[in-house]
Amino acid sequence: MFLHEKRKGKPNLAQKLDMKLVKKITATFLVIIVVFLIGGYFYFQKKFTPPENYLKVMGIAENIEMKWISSNENSHSALLLPVKFKGIDSIFYMQFDSGSAITVFYKNSLESIAEKFPNQIKMNSEKNEISTAFKIGNMNIVSETFEILNYGEKVNFDDPNAENIIGTIGTDLLEKRITILDFKNNQLSFIEKIKEDNFTNFEFKKRKILIPSILENENLKLLYDTGTSGYELITTKEIWQKYRTKNSAIKTEKGNSWGNTLSVYSASAKKKIQFEKTILNLSEVTYIEGTSALQKFLMKRSGMQGMIGNKIFLNHKLILDCKNEKFKLE
Repeated sequence: MFLHEKRKGKPNLAQKLDMKLVKKITATFLVIIVVFLIGGYFYFQKKFTPPENYLKVMGIAENIEMKWISSNENSHSALLLPVKFKGIDSIFYMQFDSGSAITVFYKNSLESIAEKFPNQIKMNSEKNEISTAFKIGNMNIVSETFEILNYGEKVNFDDPNAENIIGTIGTDLLEKRITILDFKNNQLSFIEKIKEDNFTNFEFKKRKILIPSILENENLKLLYDTGTSGYELITTKEIWQKYRTKNSAIKTEKGNSWGNTLSVYSASAKKKIQFEKTILNLSEVTYIEGTSALQKFLMKRSGMQGMIGNKIFLNHKLILDCKNEKFKLE
């Protein structure tokens, strides 16, 4: 018997229409995917790109004494700077937070100041903004649009030793001045010029300070976030397990990020970390639970391998020229 091959005929009209429909659907899906990706890109760009720097800065501040907030197990939980308003004798404090791209004030704190000094403090409650000026040493910082956060506590005017924290100083100020954090002498300065010998490059992306380092022969890009002041190195749980001393005790704390409670886990480490030519001892490593999936995604996308606070630089001097993206560690 002979097997006869089926003759391959040309596609009929129905087949042609089906092929056109498949192509049309495929092209539509591709367009939707491209639009989604482009839209997502611009969404993240807009959401995480800081606003224009509206600060006007006059003068300099030299050798301003740092004030530390201490907790039960952490003597350097936050770094505060003294600030003053014109016409008000009281000294207030603002947290120095290099993890914040803008300088902001706290609503609850400002409202209590405005009650006592209505002519000096005038807020725009509808826009959550304030037009004001304040001083750090001999340096004046002015803006028509300081943001106000629904945060903070009422000012205690009765206690002259009270740490009345009324806001946060962000990296918009660092963009206007060279910053010298002299941890050896517990002083901070904002100056206009400095001779930059033996300075090293760093990234100042979207007003985030990304400092290069070397840990166990691995090049790392670390976010310098003084809002995590009392920690040496914050990283992922997996890297934390790698760097911590095996079987060392785990210290557990509760952290606060703009009112959100975080779980903080620290353990001892015996490592060396290098910044430029300076080698420092890394005695503790930390990871945090409670951050959002979005924050984790953004950290991974930026190429950061972790965050460093002030603790790693204690007994040293850190100079940051954010405008020219140069730093030096002494």
